[in-house]
Amino acid sequence: MDKPKVTPKDFFLWLGAMVALYSSVVAFLTLTFQYINTAYPDPLQYSYDPYSGSIRFAIATLIVAFPLFLILMRLIRKDIIAHAEKSDLWVRRWALYLTVFIAGCTVAGDLVTLIYYFLDGEVTMRFALKVVMIFLVVGAGFLHFLADIWGYWIKYPGRAASVGIAVAVLLVVTIGSGFYIIGSPMDARLYKFDEQKVADLTNLQWQLINFYQQKERLPTALAELQDPITGFMVPMDPQTGESYTYATDKLSFRLCATFNKESRPMPNTVARPTMLEPGVDGDISMSPWNHGVGEMCFDREIDPERYPPYKKTPML
Repeated sequence: MDKPKVTPKDFFLWLGAMVALYSSVVAFLTLTFQYINTAYPDPLQYSYDPYSGSIRFAIATLIVAFPLFLILMRLIRKDIIAHAEKSDLWVRRWALYLTVFIAGCTVAGDLVTLIYYFLDGEVTMRFALKVVMIFLVVGAGFLHFLADIWGYWIKYPGRAASVGIAVAVLLVVTIGSGFYIIGSPMDARLYKFDEQKVADLTNLQWQLINFYQQKERLPTALAELQDPITGFMVPMDPQTGESYTYATDKLSFRLCATFNKESRPMPNTVARPTMLEPGVDGDISMSPWNHGVGEMCFDREIDPERYPPYKKTPML
Protein backbone atom coordinates (compact mmCIF):
# COMPACT_ATOMS: atom_id res chain seq x y z
CA MET A 1 0.00 0.00 0.00
CA ASP A 2 1.41 3.38 -1.02
CA LYS A 3 2.02 5.95 1.69
CA PRO A 4 -0.38 8.90 1.56
CA LYS A 5 1.09 11.97 -0.05
CA VAL A 6 1.23 15.33 1.67
CA THR A 7 -0.62 17.98 -0.29
CA PRO A 8 0.08 21.70 0.03
CA LYS A 9 -3.23 21.94 1.90
CA ASP A 10 -2.10 19.35 4.48
CA PHE A 11 1.28 20.99 4.95
CA PHE A 12 -0.01 24.51 5.49
CA LEU A 13 -2.89 23.38 7.69
CA TRP A 14 -0.44 21.69 10.07
CA LEU A 15 2.07 24.53 9.82
CA GLY A 16 -0.60 27.12 10.60
CA ALA A 17 -1.97 25.03 13.46
CA MET A 18 1.46 24.67 15.08
CA VAL A 19 2.33 28.35 14.70
CA ALA A 20 -1.04 29.30 16.19
CA LEU A 21 -0.55 26.80 19.03
CA TYR A 22 2.94 27.97 19.98
CA SER A 23 1.87 31.62 19.75
CA SER A 24 -1.13 30.94 22.00
CA VAL A 25 0.96 29.12 24.61
CA VAL A 26 3.59 31.87 24.74
CA ALA A 27 0.91 34.59 24.94
CA PHE A 28 -0.98 32.72 27.68
CA LEU A 29 2.16 32.24 29.77
CA THR A 30 3.15 35.88 29.24
CA LEU A 31 -0.27 37.01 30.40
CA THR A 32 -0.30 34.80 33.49
CA PHE A 33 3.25 35.84 34.35
CA GLN A 34 2.17 39.49 34.25
CA TYR A 35 -0.70 38.68 36.62
CA ILE A 36 1.74 36.98 38.98
CA ASN A 37 4.07 39.99 38.76
CA THR A 38 1.17 42.24 39.71
CA ALA A 39 0.06 40.06 42.64
CA TYR A 40 3.62 39.41 43.90
CA PRO A 41 5.80 42.40 42.92
CA ASP A 42 9.55 41.96 43.15
CA PRO A 43 11.20 44.55 45.44
CA LEU A 44 14.39 44.27 43.38
CA GLN A 45 12.71 45.12 40.10
CA TYR A 46 13.02 48.87 39.70
CA SER A 47 10.82 49.69 36.77
CA TYR A 48 8.07 47.08 36.56
CA ASP A 49 5.00 48.42 34.82
CA PRO A 50 1.88 46.19 34.94
CA TYR A 51 0.28 48.41 32.29
CA SER A 52 2.99 47.89 29.70
CA GLY A 53 2.37 46.68 26.16
CA SER A 54 3.19 43.06 27.02
CA ILE A 55 -0.30 42.50 28.43
CA ARG A 56 -2.01 44.15 25.47
CA PHE A 57 0.09 42.22 22.96
CA ALA A 58 -0.53 38.91 24.75
CA ILE A 59 -4.28 39.54 24.80
CA ALA A 60 -4.30 40.46 21.11
CA THR A 61 -2.31 37.32 20.25
CA LEU A 62 -4.64 35.06 22.23
CA ILE A 63 -7.76 36.58 20.69
CA VAL A 64 -6.45 35.84 17.19
CA ALA A 65 -4.17 32.80 17.53
CA PHE A 66 -6.18 30.44 19.72
CA PRO A 67 -9.46 30.54 17.73
CA LEU A 68 -7.33 30.07 14.61
CA PHE A 69 -5.72 27.00 16.18
CA LEU A 70 -9.13 25.51 17.05
CA ILE A 71 -10.44 26.10 13.53
CA LEU A 72 -7.38 24.58 11.86
CA MET A 73 -7.35 21.52 14.14
CA ARG A 74 -11.06 20.99 13.50
CA LEU A 75 -10.43 21.05 9.75
CA ILE A 76 -7.52 18.65 10.14
CA ARG A 77 -9.49 16.15 12.22
CA LYS A 78 -12.51 16.29 9.91
CA ASP A 79 -10.17 15.57 7.03
CA ILE A 80 -8.65 12.59 8.89
CA ILE A 81 -12.10 11.21 9.72
CA ALA A 82 -13.05 11.45 6.04
CA HIS A 83 -9.70 10.07 4.85
CA ALA A 84 -8.29 7.73 7.50
CA GLU A 85 -4.99 7.31 5.64
CA LYS A 86 -4.14 10.95 6.42
CA SER A 87 -3.54 10.00 10.04
CA ASP A 88 -0.23 8.59 8.80
CA LEU A 89 0.99 11.70 6.98
CA TRP A 90 4.60 12.54 7.75
CA VAL A 91 3.73 16.17 8.37
CA ARG A 92 1.26 15.10 11.06
CA ARG A 93 3.78 12.80 12.72
CA TRP A 94 6.47 15.46 12.66
CA ALA A 95 4.16 18.15 14.06
CA LEU A 96 2.87 15.94 16.88
CA TYR A 97 6.20 14.43 17.86
CA LEU A 98 7.96 17.78 17.67
CA THR A 99 5.34 19.33 19.95
CA VAL A 100 5.56 16.43 22.41
CA PHE A 101 9.37 16.66 22.34
CA ILE A 102 9.37 20.42 23.01
CA ALA A 103 6.79 20.02 25.78
CA GLY A 104 8.77 17.19 27.40
CA CYS A 105 12.01 19.18 27.29
CA THR A 106 10.26 22.21 28.76
CA VAL A 107 8.81 20.22 31.66
CA ALA A 108 12.21 18.63 32.36
CA GLY A 109 13.90 22.03 32.22
CA ASP A 110 11.19 23.42 34.47
CA LEU A 111 11.91 20.78 37.10
CA VAL A 112 15.69 21.33 36.85
CA THR A 113 15.19 25.09 37.31
CA LEU A 114 12.92 24.55 40.31
CA ILE A 115 15.41 22.24 42.01
CA TYR A 116 18.31 24.58 41.23
CA TYR A 117 16.65 27.62 42.79
CA PHE A 118 15.40 25.54 45.70
CA LEU A 119 18.97 24.46 46.48
CA ASP A 120 20.10 28.07 46.09
CA GLY A 121 17.49 29.19 48.63
CA GLU A 122 15.81 31.67 46.27
CA VAL A 123 12.39 30.11 45.87
CA THR A 124 9.71 32.77 46.29
CA MET A 125 5.96 32.56 45.79
CA ARG A 126 6.34 34.61 42.62
CA PHE A 127 8.90 32.20 41.16
CA ALA A 128 7.11 29.07 42.34
CA LEU A 129 3.82 30.14 40.75
CA LYS A 130 5.52 30.75 37.41
CA VAL A 131 7.15 27.32 37.54
CA VAL A 132 3.84 25.68 38.40
CA MET A 133 2.12 27.56 35.58
CA ILE A 134 4.70 26.39 33.03
CA PHE A 135 4.43 22.83 34.35
CA LEU A 136 0.63 22.82 34.08
CA VAL A 137 0.39 24.44 30.65
CA VAL A 138 3.21 22.52 29.00
CA GLY A 139 2.28 19.30 30.78
CA ALA A 140 -1.30 19.59 29.56
CA GLY A 141 -0.03 20.16 26.03
CA PHE A 142 2.26 17.14 26.31
CA LEU A 143 -0.60 14.85 27.37
CA HIS A 144 -2.98 16.29 24.78
CA PHE A 145 -0.69 15.69 21.83
CA LEU A 146 0.49 12.35 23.15
CA ALA A 147 -3.16 11.31 23.11
CA ASP A 148 -3.40 12.69 19.57
CA ILE A 149 -0.50 10.47 18.50
CA TRP A 150 -2.37 7.47 19.89
CA GLY A 151 -5.49 8.53 17.94
CA TYR A 152 -7.54 9.20 21.09
CA TRP A 153 -9.12 12.47 19.90
CA ILE A 154 -10.04 11.05 16.51
CA LYS A 155 -11.68 8.10 18.23
CA TYR A 156 -13.55 10.37 20.67
CA PRO A 157 -14.25 13.64 18.81
CA GLY A 158 -16.86 14.68 21.38
CA ARG A 159 -14.25 14.70 24.12
CA ALA A 160 -11.88 16.68 21.91
CA ALA A 161 -14.62 19.28 21.45
CA SER A 162 -15.24 19.39 25.22
CA VAL A 163 -11.54 19.97 25.90
CA GLY A 164 -11.50 22.76 23.31
CA ILE A 165 -14.50 24.45 24.94
CA ALA A 166 -12.95 24.16 28.41
CA VAL A 167 -9.69 25.70 27.23
CA ALA A 168 -11.60 28.45 25.42
CA VAL A 169 -13.49 29.31 28.63
CA LEU A 170 -10.19 29.41 30.53
CA LEU A 171 -8.72 31.80 27.98
CA VAL A 172 -11.81 34.04 28.07
CA VAL A 173 -11.44 34.32 31.85
CA THR A 174 -7.71 35.02 31.48
CA ILE A 175 -8.28 37.69 28.85
CA GLY A 176 -11.07 39.21 30.94
CA SER A 177 -8.65 39.48 33.84
CA GLY A 178 -6.29 41.38 31.56
CA PHE A 179 -8.98 43.94 30.76
CA TYR A 180 -9.66 44.22 34.50
CA ILE A 181 -6.01 45.16 35.06
CA ILE A 182 -5.36 47.47 32.11
CA GLY A 183 -8.92 48.75 31.64
CA SER A 184 -10.93 49.15 28.47
CA PRO A 185 -9.47 50.57 25.23
CA MET A 186 -11.18 53.89 26.03
CA ASP A 187 -9.55 53.91 29.47
CA ALA A 188 -6.18 53.21 27.85
CA ARG A 189 -6.62 56.24 25.58
CA LEU A 190 -7.53 58.49 28.52
CA TYR A 191 -4.45 57.28 30.40
CA LYS A 192 -2.31 58.10 27.36
CA PHE A 193 -3.71 61.64 27.34
CA ASP A 194 -2.81 61.98 31.02
CA GLU A 195 0.69 60.60 30.45
CA GLN A 196 1.27 63.13 27.69
CA LYS A 197 0.08 65.92 29.95
CA VAL A 198 2.53 64.88 32.65
CA ALA A 199 5.31 64.78 30.04
CA ASP A 200 4.35 68.28 28.88
CA LEU A 201 4.34 69.64 32.43
CA THR A 202 7.74 68.06 33.09
CA ASN A 203 9.09 69.68 29.93
CA LEU A 204 7.63 73.05 30.88
CA GLN A 205 9.09 72.76 34.36
CA TRP A 206 12.62 72.39 33.01
CA GLN A 207 12.11 75.12 30.46
CA LEU A 208 11.07 77.43 33.29
CA ILE A 209 14.16 76.51 35.31
CA ASN A 210 16.37 77.08 32.29
CA PHE A 211 14.66 80.45 31.66
CA TYR A 212 15.35 81.50 35.26
CA GLN A 213 18.98 80.45 35.07
CA GLN A 214 19.45 82.49 31.93
CA LYS A 215 17.52 85.65 32.91
CA GLU A 216 17.36 85.46 36.74
CA ARG A 217 13.59 85.72 36.66
CA LEU A 218 10.60 83.62 35.73
CA PRO A 219 8.49 84.45 32.68
CA THR A 220 5.19 86.20 33.25
CA ALA A 221 3.53 83.91 30.69
CA LEU A 222 4.42 80.59 29.07
CA ALA A 223 4.59 82.32 25.68
CA GLU A 224 7.95 83.81 26.73
CA LEU A 225 9.42 80.31 26.59
CA GLN A 226 8.95 80.18 22.81
CA ASP A 227 12.36 80.03 21.14
CA PRO A 228 12.53 80.17 17.34
CA ILE A 229 16.26 79.36 17.41
CA THR A 230 16.03 76.11 19.35
CA GLY A 231 12.58 75.44 17.91
CA PHE A 232 10.91 75.06 21.31
CA MET A 233 7.16 75.52 21.14
CA VAL A 234 5.05 75.71 24.26
CA PRO A 235 3.03 72.46 24.37
CA MET A 236 -0.74 72.58 24.48
CA ASP A 237 -3.14 70.20 26.17
CA PRO A 238 -3.32 67.30 23.64
CA GLN A 239 -6.94 66.61 24.54
CA THR A 240 -8.46 70.09 24.45
CA GLY A 241 -5.86 72.04 22.48
CA GLU A 242 -5.85 74.73 25.20
CA SER A 243 -2.87 76.13 27.08
CA TYR A 244 -1.78 74.73 30.42
CA THR A 245 -2.45 77.02 33.38
CA TYR A 246 0.62 78.86 34.64
CA ALA A 247 1.13 81.31 37.48
CA THR A 248 4.26 82.73 39.09
CA ASP A 249 5.32 84.70 42.14
CA LYS A 250 9.02 85.62 42.31
CA LEU A 251 10.81 82.22 42.49
CA SER A 252 7.68 80.12 42.76
CA PHE A 253 5.51 78.88 39.92
CA ARG A 254 2.43 76.75 39.46
CA LEU A 255 1.51 74.47 36.55
CA CYS A 256 -2.00 73.07 36.20
CA ALA A 257 -3.67 70.53 33.93
CA THR A 258 -6.96 68.67 33.81
CA PHE A 259 -6.67 64.89 34.10
CA ASN A 260 -9.07 62.13 33.12
CA LYS A 261 -7.96 59.41 35.52
CA GLU A 262 -6.29 59.07 38.87
CA SER A 263 -2.59 58.24 38.76
CA ARG A 264 -2.09 54.51 38.42
CA PRO A 265 0.00 52.85 41.11
CA MET A 266 3.31 51.56 39.83
CA PRO A 267 4.44 48.86 42.28
CA ASN A 268 8.15 48.77 43.02
CA THR A 269 8.95 51.58 40.64
CA VAL A 270 12.01 53.27 42.06
CA ALA A 271 12.66 56.73 40.67
CA ARG A 272 16.11 57.28 39.25
CA PRO A 273 17.79 60.65 38.75
CA THR A 274 17.50 62.29 35.37
CA MET A 275 20.76 63.21 33.65
CA LEU A 276 20.97 67.00 33.76
CA GLU A 277 23.54 69.63 32.98
CA PRO A 278 26.61 69.66 35.24
CA GLY A 279 25.95 71.40 38.50
CA VAL A 280 22.17 71.14 38.20
CA ASP A 281 20.51 69.15 40.94
CA GLY A 282 17.67 66.78 40.13
CA ASP A 283 15.39 67.37 43.10
CA ILE A 284 12.64 69.15 41.20
CA SER A 285 12.46 66.37 38.64
CA MET A 286 12.04 63.91 41.47
CA SER A 287 8.93 65.72 42.72
CA PRO A 288 5.85 63.55 42.27
CA TRP A 289 3.36 64.17 39.52
CA ASN A 290 0.66 62.05 41.18
CA HIS A 291 -2.76 63.40 40.39
CA GLY A 292 -6.45 62.78 40.83
CA VAL A 293 -9.32 63.36 38.42
CA GLY A 294 -10.04 66.89 37.24
CA GLU A 295 -7.86 70.00 37.41
CA MET A 296 -4.68 69.45 39.40
CA CYS A 297 -2.00 72.03 40.16
CA PHE A 298 1.66 71.46 40.97
CA ASP A 299 3.53 74.10 42.97
CA ARG A 300 7.28 74.42 42.55
CA GLU A 301 9.83 76.78 44.07
CA ILE A 302 13.29 77.29 42.64
CA ASP A 303 16.19 77.23 45.09
CA PRO A 304 18.82 79.67 43.70
CA GLU A 305 21.59 77.72 45.42
CA ARG A 306 20.65 74.53 43.65
CA TYR A 307 19.75 76.21 40.38
CA PRO A 308 22.12 79.19 40.23
CA PRO A 309 21.87 81.59 37.30
CA TYR A 310 24.35 80.97 34.52
CA LYS A 311 27.50 83.06 34.58
CA LYS A 312 27.34 85.89 32.13
CA THR A 313 30.13 86.12 29.60
CA PRO A 314 31.20 89.74 29.17
CA MET A 315 30.68 91.19 25.71
CA LEU A 316 33.90 92.23 23.98
